[in-house]
Amino acid sequence: MEPGSDDFLPPPECPVFEPSWAEFRDPLGYIAKIRPIAEKSGICKIRPPADWQPPFAVEVDNFRFTPRIQRLNELEAQTRVKLNYLDQIAKFWEIQGSSLKIPNVERRILDLYSLSKIVVEEGGYEAICKDRRWARVAQRLNYPPGKNIGSLLRSHYERIVYPYEMYQSGANLVQCNTRPFDNEEKDKEYKPHSIPLRQSVQPSKFNSYGRRAKRLQPDPEPTEEDIEKNPELKKLQIYGAGPKMMGLGLMAKDKTLRKKELLCSLPDKEGPECPPTVVVKEESGGDMKVEPASPKTYLESKEELSHSPEPCTKMTMRLRRNHSNAQFIESYVCRMCSRGDEDDKLLLCDGCDDNYHIFCLLPPLPEIPKGVWRCPKCVMAECKRPPEAFGFEQATREYTLQSFGEMADTFKADYFNMPVHMVPTELVEKEFWRLVNSIEEDVTVEYGADIHSKEFGSGFPVSDSKRHLTPEEEEYATSGWNLNVMPVLEQSVLCHINADISGMKVPWLYVGMVFSAFCWHIEDHWSYSINYLHWGEPKTWYGVPSLAAEHLEEVMKKLTPELFDSQPDLLHQLVTLMNPNTLMSHGVPVVRTNQCAGEFVITFPRAYHSGFNQGYNFAEAVNFCTADWLPAGRQCIEHYRRLRRYCVFSHEELICKMAACPEKLDLNLAAAVHKEMFIMVQEERRLRKALLEKGITEAEREAFELLPDDERQCIKCKTTCFLSALACYDCPDGLVCLSHINDLCKCSSSRQYLRYRYTLDELPAMLHKLKVRAESFDTWANKVRVALEVEDGRKRSLEELRALESEARERRFPNSELLQRLKNCLSEAEACVSRALGLVSGQEPGPHRVADVQMTLAELRAFLDQMSNLPCAMHQIGDVKGVLEQVEAYQAEAREALASLPSSPGLLQSLLERGRQLGVEVPEAQQLQRQVEQARWLDEVKRTLAPSARRGTLAVMRGLLVAGASVAPSPAVDKARAELQELLTIAERWEEKAHLCLEARQKHPPATLEAIIHEAENIPVHLPNIQALKEALAKARAWIADVDEIQNGDHYPCLDDLEGLVAVGRDLPVGLEELRQLELQVLTAHSWREKASKTFLKKNSCYTLLEVLCPCADAGSDSTKRSRWMEKELGLYKSDTELLGLSAQDLRDPGSVIVAFKEGEQKEKEGILQLRRTNSAKPSPLASSTTASSANSICVCGQVPAGAGALRCDLCQDWFHGRCVSVPRLLNSLRPSPPSSPLLAWWEWDTKFLCPLCMRSRRPRLETILALLVALQRLPVRLPEGEALQCLTERAISWQGRARQALASEDVSALLGRLTELRQRLQAEPRPEEPPTLPSAPASDPLREGGGKDMPKAQGLENGDSVTSPEKVAPGEGSDLELLSSLLPQLTGPVLELPEATRAPLEELMLEGDLLEVTLDENHSIWQLLQAGQPPDLERIRTLLELEKAERHGSRGRGRALERRRRRKVDRGGEGDDPAREELEPKRVRSSGPEAEEAQEEEELEEETGAEGPPQPLPTTGSPSTQENQNGLEPAPGASSGPSAPFSTLTPRLPVPCPQQPPQQQS
Repeated sequence: MEPGSDDFLPPPECPVFEPSWAEFRDPLGYIAKIRPIAEKSGICKIRPPADWQPPFAVEVDNFRFTPRIQRLNELEAQTRVKLNYLDQIAKFWEIQGSSLKIPNVERRILDLYSLSKIVVEEGGYEAICKDRRWARVAQRLNYPPGKNIGSLLRSHYERIVYPYEMYQSGANLVQCNTRPFDNEEKDKEYKPHSIPLRQSVQPSKFNSYGRRAKRLQPDPEPTEEDIEKNPELKKLQIYGAGPKMMGLGLMAKDKTLRKKELLCSLPDKEGPECPPTVVVKEESGGDMKVEPASPKTYLESKEELSHSPEPCTKMTMRLRRNHSNAQFIESYVCRMCSRGDEDDKLLLCDGCDDNYHIFCLLPPLPEIPKGVWRCPKCVMAECKRPPEAFGFEQATREYTLQSFGEMADTFKADYFNMPVHMVPTELVEKEFWRLVNSIEEDVTVEYGADIHSKEFGSGFPVSDSKRHLTPEEEEYATSGWNLNVMPVLEQSVLCHINADISGMKVPWLYVGMVFSAFCWHIEDHWSYSINYLHWGEPKTWYGVPSLAAEHLEEVMKKLTPELFDSQPDLLHQLVTLMNPNTLMSHGVPVVRTNQCAGEFVITFPRAYHSGFNQGYNFAEAVNFCTADWLPAGRQCIEHYRRLRRYCVFSHEELICKMAACPEKLDLNLAAAVHKEMFIMVQEERRLRKALLEKGITEAEREAFELLPDDERQCIKCKTTCFLSALACYDCPDGLVCLSHINDLCKCSSSRQYLRYRYTLDELPAMLHKLKVRAESFDTWANKVRVALEVEDGRKRSLEELRALESEARERRFPNSELLQRLKNCLSEAEACVSRALGLVSGQEPGPHRVADVQMTLAELRAFLDQMSNLPCAMHQIGDVKGVLEQVEAYQAEAREALASLPSSPGLLQSLLERGRQLGVEVPEAQQLQRQVEQARWLDEVKRTLAPSARRGTLAVMRGLLVAGASVAPSPAVDKARAELQELLTIAERWEEKAHLCLEARQKHPPATLEAIIHEAENIPVHLPNIQALKEALAKARAWIADVDEIQNGDHYPCLDDLEGLVAVGRDLPVGLEELRQLELQVLTAHSWREKASKTFLKKNSCYTLLEVLCPCADAGSDSTKRSRWMEKELGLYKSDTELLGLSAQDLRDPGSVIVAFKEGEQKEKEGILQLRRTNSAKPSPLASSTTASSANSICVCGQVPAGAGALRCDLCQDWFHGRCVSVPRLLNSLRPSPPSSPLLAWWEWDTKFLCPLCMRSRRPRLETILALLVALQRLPVRLPEGEALQCLTERAISWQGRARQALASEDVSALLGRLTELRQRLQAEPRPEEPPTLPSAPASDPLREGGGKDMPKAQGLENGDSVTSPEKVAPGEGSDLELLSSLLPQLTGPVLELPEATRAPLEELMLEGDLLEVTLDENHSIWQLLQAGQPPDLERIRTLLELEKAERHGSRGRGRALERRRRRKVDRGGEGDDPAREELEPKRVRSSGPEAEEAQEEEELEEETGAEGPPQPLPTTGSPSTQENQNGLEPAPGASSGPSAPFSTLTPRLPVPCPQQPPQQQS
């Protein structure tokens, strides 16, 4: 029963080893180590360490090879037997003129071979028919019972097999149809495999290194082209109809067709009908070559067919063959009846020329058959011819690795219909054995096997001169696991063979594809083999141990005797497989493994192994031999002798070569060689003695190693001779080994002579050298054994043991167990000596030393015992004994001290110090240590808790508690720990309370904190939080004292002092009642200062309030003043208080502030006079001849003012660009108000200009300042600004009194009266024509010129607005400025005559009034008088008109842009948009004009101070009347508008914004 694919059961796994790096470094040593386990399986697998990954060194581009062709079902022995049987029976029926068709039974092809074999085993055809046992035959063929299958099998047997069996037995046929297949339409036509003929091709003829097949290569068959070119070959082709016998037709090879049916004959147009043609199978690369039945048959057939153009009958062939001798024809007689009559019915055999009557044949033939006919004797001779040896074909295509891999992967993917890497190995294994066992399926694969690495390059790096190796490659090139290195390692036997034996010493390469297989075999000379898979898919292996080798051979011979009868050394040809399950079922132990990439597989001596590849891969293999192989190698030679197989090398030569140089041999190898040499010498003595007994006495020396192997092979057993051989003088071409002396020749013994390599005297000498080398180890081992086991009672010294170890190293003794014991003993003894020295000196050096760890007493005793038990004499043992005695004495003393507790701590400490000096840990020393630590801890606790001691911290208390847990327990310790714990708990609780007081949001009053501190004072522990609380309480008390001192002083406290106290009080974690009062006072003071700042300071002013209130003490220098103003703009300049020479302490003294203020007033006046003189000397920028010089004026923009548009300050007399500063507004000064001023009263026009350097503040009215002073009086806090404001107010009131006195004088009063009359006269002049008026202008506001002509009124002036909204300006507004421009030629003056005595006092008053940062009506009245007493300044008026025109024009464009922006905001729905404010904004703001900023500042100030309307100008009368509003800070809305209003709107146009603002200022 053949196993099916589903029935295949994988054998058990072989052993797998994973060596460590230490084991992996010695390849042969590791293999010897695992041999006892692995040898039982025959094969094993070794996984190298993970990081051992040799690089692939093959040159892929240059690697080209020709693979072998393998047809899987022809590899398996039993399948091949069946195929051979089918080929023979097909040939039988082919000779009979019929093609074999194999019937199907139960949907499977009938196994004719098994049917024939079972019929024979059951007793033969007749016995089965007689006993009617065909049903049993069907059962044995695994057909189901019933269905009458037995009868069907009998029918098929009778038709197909029985005639062939009868021919085989030589019996005559009885009623056999010679054409049994004519009616079998459903049967499958059989295509002969012709395995023996087609596949007897040997391994690659291109491989010059082949060693495993030494048969001759067959001649290549002629191709179709050869036949066409050669007329002689063309004549040999068969023409005409009729069946052709295999061997007669010369067929051209068709290398391209595969599994196609070829007709061996062509039909003849005129010939008679032919019997059925023979169908022959031809495969790719296979040669349709057959051997003729005999040379005679082939030659005769060739001769007659070459002259036969017409169809051939038997008679015509016979006549043609013998046309020259007619008498010879008459002599033919029938072989059956021995008669020659009825010549027309006499048949001539085309094979042997015998004659038969057609009616004498059984069965008789009705007529003469047409075509070639064979007699029964020739048919049997052809069918019984033994097959040729089976071998592999060589493929015709040459591959590279890439092309072969593409072919292999494509084949596997197509076969399994899935990606190659996804096919399970189990599936491939089952499918492989199914295909191998199948008769029906022919699967062909290719295998690149036995590729020589010397020719194509090894997969491992090799050290040679061809190319430079990298350091990594160099490491792998010298590794013992490199298959180029392993066979020639020092422990290997093969390193003593000089020749590079391909496959044994030189690796072979293998490129596999799926299903490509290597058949059952053992290695040459039964050597080891090692295989490394470089990369690719796994390789599946099967192995059988050496003990079962003969059993495997017996099973295979038993199951397939037909193969071994024709090829006895079949298993040595690597061409035969057998299913492992079949072998296992017959008791052969088989193991398996899957070798993956990067793994080794090792086969052991005489271990059969086989396998196949799972897919595309690349492997490398080589043989190696170790000392343990030598006996197996000798047995192999005997085995080869019996099989008459060639040797790869001479085993005797190898042994003798190693024996000649014994000093180079490894010791184990020397011992093994000595044993082999001894057996070999004994056998040689016996053989040479038998030669003498035969009478052969002649001899000559022969250097056999110099002869080629084929010249020194025994002609009988093919053994390669070395020690001796028998030759003959008369037959020089051959020789025999001494085991076959009777098979040399038939010549006389006297002509035969002995050829020897060594004499019998030389061989013992070589043996003795080996013995000395081998026994040197035994001598040394005996010495070591005596020394280690102290057999003679004398311990050796360390020097003697070291000498023995050195001897082993020098003589290269193997690393045996004895040597390891010696090394261990030496290592242990040296360690003991080192440890003993360290013990005596108080420390343990070397690897035994551990910091602060001493040897225990038990360890000391064990150490002493260890030194005593060592087989080595050491004088240090006495020192160790002395130490032990000291330790024991100390131990007794310590016990006595511990027994008399409580001892003094000093005594215990001294004992402890002595114990430490011993270097040995004594148990009592630990008890002493605990007692000492306990006493120390108690003393420390006592000191810490003593009343006189410094208080310890909480960390100290916790540390004592932790340390107390580790000391020896006692009542005193427990009591002290309890006290510590209680104290620590109380302290932590008070610390927590203090922490809460320090961190709590609600602060506690000082009394509460004082109570907590008082309670915590009783705890003898330093508490950080309590200490912090105590410090905070002390600070609070000091703070309260400071507050009381300030509050009870002579003066009100300064704001700075109160702010400092508030800041300190807020940081204290104590609840302070006084803090709230101080905070309220500071807040009130800040509120007043902020109000004062808004009253005085312009928006975004760079001055502080104190600077504005104090006089400018250094106003005397123009450059100093200007630079000072620029520095203030940049925030760089010091305050005026500092310039006044006041320190922070001086500001606290009111007297100092007043004195400094008075001094500052005088300095300011002197300085401004000096500045006026300086600036008056500067050239006017209006002059055309002005040139740039250092004396020129410099505007606030930093440029020299020149040309039209320049204005001179009325106070400092310096020049400025009109566009850079705030200038007076003429139209504002002319707006209607009761009583209105006529247009030609030019002295009332607002043309007064003060530069931003002279006018530093808003200059509020005196009434507003007085309201601030009233609020200041209610403050319980002193501010420097308050004192400065008082000084400023006093100065203003003083000046106001002097001004009123001057205005009330008789001269000045008269001048004022004249001005009033003049004004009334201008108003009373009749106006014939009413000029256009502004929409809001009252009708009673006429404008008259001095000459009495009617003048148009000014238009577009909104009451109270300094800037009109551009979009609301009336169409006539633009002409107002033109009207004023047209009036300029009509202006005349002076209108008053001012005597110098009157003018000088007024100018001095005017100067002092302009220095005041206060708005006073008297100042305006004096200015009008001075104006009326001089001609009108037409140049300034023109400049002002031009500036106003330019500003008006720019305002319209900016107003439209603002309106568009406002509308976009409304469209976007912007938050906080106030339509009313948007509408008013253009009236109050000019984007680029300084007046807009001033107007906005005034409105903000009015809103903050509660004003109901804008400040009104004072009347032009000499004694202005003012009216306070509800809050007393502003004049009544009805007050007459005076010329002072424009002055309050003059703010400097600052080129650079101030980066720093004082904290009191609010924008």
